[in-house]
Amino acid sequence: MKVKPIIGRFERINFIELDLIDIEAKIDTGAYSSSIHCHDIWEDETTKTLHFKLLDPSHPDYNEKDIQFKNYTKTVVKSSTGIKESRFKINTDIQVGKKVYATNFTLTDRSNMRFPVLLGRVILKKFLVDASKKYLLSALEK
Repeated sequence: MKVKPIIGRFERINFIELDLIDIEAKIDTGAYSSSIHCHDIWEDETTKTLHFKLLDPSHPDYNEKDIQFKNYTKTVVKSSTGIKESRFKINTDIQVGKKVYATNFTLTDRSNMRFPVLLGRVILKKFLVDASKKYLLSALEK
């Protein structure tokens, strides 16, 4: 039987392709999908390219870089309050601890949230969550 890594209720993760390192993520077993804080999200329908900027100017790691994805979809996400929202979804690699995982992220404005990244159940199936701890796998990288 394969042993799953144990993560805390918060972790620091790396987005390999997006050049974002040591970004704080909230672990949310109640959320189905994962999301990342973005702004200036728009779709060029002529070239079928999704454009967005990660984080926002108030975040210390913000770099104003226009990120472009050709391979993306749209999905409907229902919030914990029952409100449905249409969002763009991308697939990208993240590093949690010493391992790299491919997973989907919806793009949304999380400026009112404490953490710019939320990890939901789709990726969390690969881990066990110890809600009494924080940054368990992040410590492996320090």
